[in-house]
Amino acid sequence: MTSAGEYAAAGVDLARADEAKARIGAAVAGTRTALSVGKVGAFGGMVRVPPGMRKPTLVLSTDGVGTKVLVALEAGRFDTVGEDLVNHSVNDILVHGATPVAFMDYVAGDGLGVEQIAGLVDGIARGCRNHGMALAGGETAQMPGLYRPGTYDLAGTIIGVVEEDEALHGDAVAPGDVLLGYASTGLHTNGYTLARRVLFDRLRLGVHDPLGDTGRTVAEALLAVHQSYFTSVMPVIRRVHALAHITGGGIAGNLVRVLPAGCEAVVDPTSWSWPRLFAILQQAGGISTDEMREVFNLGLGLVAVLPPESVDAARRAARDAGVTTWPVGEIRRGAGPAVRFADR
Repeated sequence: MTSAGEYAAAGVDLARADEAKARIGAAVAGTRTALSVGKVGAFGGMVRVPPGMRKPTLVLSTDGVGTKVLVALEAGRFDTVGEDLVNHSVNDILVHGATPVAFMDYVAGDGLGVEQIAGLVDGIARGCRNHGMALAGGETAQMPGLYRPGTYDLAGTIIGVVEEDEALHGDAVAPGDVLLGYASTGLHTNGYTLARRVLFDRLRLGVHDPLGDTGRTVAEALLAVHQSYFTSVMPVIRRVHALAHITGGGIAGNLVRVLPAGCEAVVDPTSWSWPRLFAILQQAGGISTDEMREVFNLGLGLVAVLPPESVDAARRAARDAGVTTWPVGEIRRGAGPAVRFADR
C-alpha cells in the first residue's frame, strides 16, 4: 500500500481533500471584493482597509454555531449552518458599529464527503456575498479519532472596521433611552442543547416530523437561518446609543454588557409575543420562564438602545429590511448596570 493509501486507511483521504479544495476555491473566488489582495489558496488571506477612513479600527470576533450542527447532520443539510455562522459573526461586530470586510472559516471533522464540505463552505460564501465581504481563506481539517465518523464542528473569525470615534461601546446610553427589539427567525445559534433534549428526547420527534401547530417540520424550525441585522441597523447607526446581540445568556445576559454604570434596563415582557417554537419548548420541557429567559432569545435577536426621537427612524429602517421591531422597554437610572423584567 502506498503512503497515501496508508493515510486514507487511517482516515484521511487526500484525493477527496483535493477535490473539496477545488470546490472551496470556487466558492472563495466568488466572494472577492475590491478590498481583496493576493491569490485564492494562499497561506494567508489579505484584505485592504477601506480607503478614506480617518482612524480605522479593526473589530474582530470568533464564534461557532454550537450544537445546531447536530440538527443539520440529522437533517442532511449543510449549507444553512454556514450562513448562520456568518450572520452571527456579522451581528457580533455590528453591535460596535463595524462594517464587515473579511471572514475566515474553520471546518473540522471526520469522514466528511466532498458534498458535505462544499455545502458548508457554500453557505459561508453565500453569507459573505450577502454582506459584500470577502471570504479571505480558512481551514478544513479531517481529524479521525478526535471526532466521531461523519461529525464536524464549524467556527469562523470575522474582521470588520469602524472609525475609532464612531465605535459603539454603550457609554452614550442614558436614562430615558428606549429599548427596541428586533425579531429573531428562531433559535438562531443558541439553546440547541436544551431544545434538542426537549424535542428529540422528551417528545421523541424526528427532524422531519411536524412541529406542533407551527406549520413547519422540526428541521425547518430549528434550521431557520440566523437573522443578520446589518441592513436593518446600518442606515440609522449614528442614531443608536448601543446594540446588544441576543445570543447565549438571553436578553438580560447580553443587554447588560452594553450598559454603563448607573443605568438599569427595564424590559416589558408583554410588549411582544414569543414565537410558537419557544412556547412549545417551554410547555413540553416544563421549563420555567426564568430559565427560558436565560437560555433563549424568545423572539428578539437584537436589542437597540436609542433616544426616543430616533425610534421611528430605526423602525422604518428595519421594516424596509423586512425585520419586525417592537419597543420593549426603557433605560432608567439605577444601581446598574443591570437588566430586569418588569414582571419581577
